[in-house]
Amino acid sequence: MANPIIGMFRIKELRERILFTFGMLLVFRIGAVFPIPGINVRELSRYFTDQSNTGNPIVDYLDFFAGGAFSNFSVFMLGIMPYISMSIIMQLLLIVFPSLKKISQEDGGRKRIQKWQRYGTVVVCLIQSYAVTQYAQAISRSVDNLLFIGMLPFTLIAMLTVTTGTMFLMWMGEQITKRGVGNGISLLIYAGIVARMPQAIYELFGMMRRGDLNPVFVIIVLVMFVAVVSLVVFEQQGQRKIPVNYAKRVVGRKMYGAQNTYIPFKINPSGVIPVIFASSILMFPLQIAQTVGGNVAWLATAARLLNPQGTLYNILYVLLIVFFAYFYTQVTLNPIEIAKQIRENGGSIPGIRTERIEEYLTRILNRIVLPGSLYLALIAVIPTFIQWAFKFPTSVSYLMGGTSLLIMVGVGLDTMSQVEGLLKMHHHEGLVKRGKLRGRNL
Repeated sequence: MANPIIGMFRIKELRERILFTFGMLLVFRIGAVFPIPGINVRELSRYFTDQSNTGNPIVDYLDFFAGGAFSNFSVFMLGIMPYISMSIIMQLLLIVFPSLKKISQEDGGRKRIQKWQRYGTVVVCLIQSYAVTQYAQAISRSVDNLLFIGMLPFTLIAMLTVTTGTMFLMWMGEQITKRGVGNGISLLIYAGIVARMPQAIYELFGMMRRGDLNPVFVIIVLVMFVAVVSLVVFEQQGQRKIPVNYAKRVVGRKMYGAQNTYIPFKINPSGVIPVIFASSILMFPLQIAQTVGGNVAWLATAARLLNPQGTLYNILYVLLIVFFAYFYTQVTLNPIEIAKQIRENGGSIPGIRTERIEEYLTRILNRIVLPGSLYLALIAVIPTFIQWAFKFPTSVSYLMGGTSLLIMVGVGLDTMSQVEGLLKMHHHEGLVKRGKLRGRNL
């Protein structure tokens, strides 16, 4: 029982949760290779093999975060990104329209908002799935026998299949969150990224054998990778503690003594949410521009300008990360609400007047969020730097930094913290002997 790994599987509840999570992720990986009805898999594989020699950064980018499902034209080729995009839109609407926010705060209002969010996800899926069918038809003009059925039936079948696949993934994510371990939506993204690692490593060693990559550069990048992972873990775990003192108070017939506690403000309160939101916001127009760009001239220009390795894309990427870092922090950590709760419970911050608590908390959050968001943006553009400086393949450079690295570290810490909590609830030791894991829910 001293081994926490063995202890995880000796506890019935935790064992069932872990096995359920693995089973759902296995279904996700199986579905990532099932093609849309009407696609000639052999011709499609031959086309993307020929394309890999010339390289298509946009397709590589979309395929990487779909876990290879995009190039397979599978039922899960859109992944879970339409749901994330719709969740961003819904959160923006809650801020823009006070009536929606009021509905969300009513009894049962959260379920109504979630229902509308699901309906909106279906609309986003239909738009993106139509773009996918246009891309498949554009490929079929250069590849014989790619489609088994006619254009119109294929469009309808593909839109229905891909939309159903994304909604099924959304349901799987909710089931993992409820009956498994970790956050289901985050784990699906995590699984798609990790599934690309064996192919990326194989491609890296293949380029080294052919002499296309200098082994010295590979060692340098691996050292950078370890250093960046360490910095990400340090940044995810770091926090600023705001001391709060509570005076003696009487509740009913009981008197509660004075308490000294603190408010933990993370160095990066929003976690990897800004990076995921920025990626999904850019991925939506990027996918439409790439798939429909062959038929519309201005969309083809937009696809060329929004190249993930281009300057414009990375500038927009950094700006969106900073914006969503501030936006999400204000949504989750509202200084006005925190100050109101402190005052209502008879608390105070040493050295700060009661009426100036909001101002003090806002100033602290702004000082924390700015360097935290810039740090996230720096890590997010590391893949572009690695590709430019060391000529690494796209699949490898995406693993060395950016969204994938932040998601892997953040989801890993969050899942480990939940497992540790379940172990301690059953009077077992945690996963680590020293320190305490502080995960964050994505």
